[in-house]
Amino acid sequence: MGKWVANEVLDGALSVIASATRMIALTGQPASYGAAMAGRLAEANMAPSDFVVASGDVSGRKISVAPKNDVAVTTAGSADHVALVDTAAERLLYVTTCPPQALTAGGSVNFAGWAVEIGAPV
Repeated sequence: MGKWVANEVLDGALSVIASATRMIALTGQPASYGAAMAGRLAEANMAPSDFVVASGDVSGRKISVAPKNDVAVTTAGSADHVALVDTAAERLLYVTTCPPQALTAGGSVNFAGWAVEIGAPV
């Protein structure tokens, strides 16, 4: 017997990611919301329009995250991770890696667009 999942089930998981209110640049992978907020080097506000859910590139569903340009750097450091957080609920929602980049306080950084894909069951 085959395996199957409704798009609405996968979209439900992706909608949690879309509840993020900030995208932040970090050094290292944070273990919690508090660690993410304490370690942020730069942060951009996120809105529902910054997320688009669609069919996955391989299978299943994906959520695309809009790029953010000219984001102010508040703390110097080497950014190698990006996190999405929900500041109202104090939740760390998603963390991914990014190419390491040295950031200088007072400068700016660009967050490239990226996506999270949840594959169909196999």
